[in-house]
Amino acid sequence: MTTVMDERFLRAVEVVLKHEGGYVNDPADPGGETKYGISKRSYPHLDIANLTREDAIAIYYRDWWLPLKCPQIHDDKVAQKYLDTCVNTGRGTGTKILQRALQMIGYRITVDGAIGPKTLAAVNAADPQALLVAMRQQQKAHYEQLIQKNPKLEKFRRGWMARANS
Repeated sequence: MTTVMDERFLRAVEVVLKHEGGYVNDPADPGGETKYGISKRSYPHLDIANLTREDAIAIYYRDWWLPLKCPQIHDDKVAQKYLDTCVNTGRGTGTKILQRALQMIGYRITVDGAIGPKTLAAVNAADPQALLVAMRQQQKAHYEQLIQKNPKLEKFRRGWMARANS
C-alpha cells in the first residue's frame, strides 16, 4: 500500500529534517541515539544507524503529522512549527507549548497536552503571526527550564534557541 503525502507535509518535514540532522549518539543528548530525529528510545525495533531518509519521512507522516492532526491546521507555518516543536520536545509537551501560546494571545484553552477540537478551533481562529510569536516564546521558556533543571544541557542551548526562533 502506497502512502500519498501531500506537498504541505513534505515542506514541513524538510524543516524537521534540517533541524534534526543525521546520525547522532551523544551520551549527553536526552534523545539518545537518533538519526533524522528518529530515536532508538521511541523506536527500539529499528536499526537507527541504517535508517533511510525515506523511512524517516514515512515515520513522521504516519506517527507524527497525522496523529498531531496537522492536516486540520489551516496555516502552513503554524502546522510546520507545531510538528517541529513536537518532534523536538515530544507530542504532549509540544501540544502544551501550543496551548500555552494560545493562552498568551487570549484564548481560553486548557493546557492538557491533547490536540482536541477546542485546541484546533482556537489554532484556526488565531492570528497565525501572533500565534507563531507566542509559540516561539513558549518553546524558549521550555528549553530554559530544561537547562535550569539540568545544567549539562547548556551545550544544546544555542541549537535549541535557533530552532525555537525558526
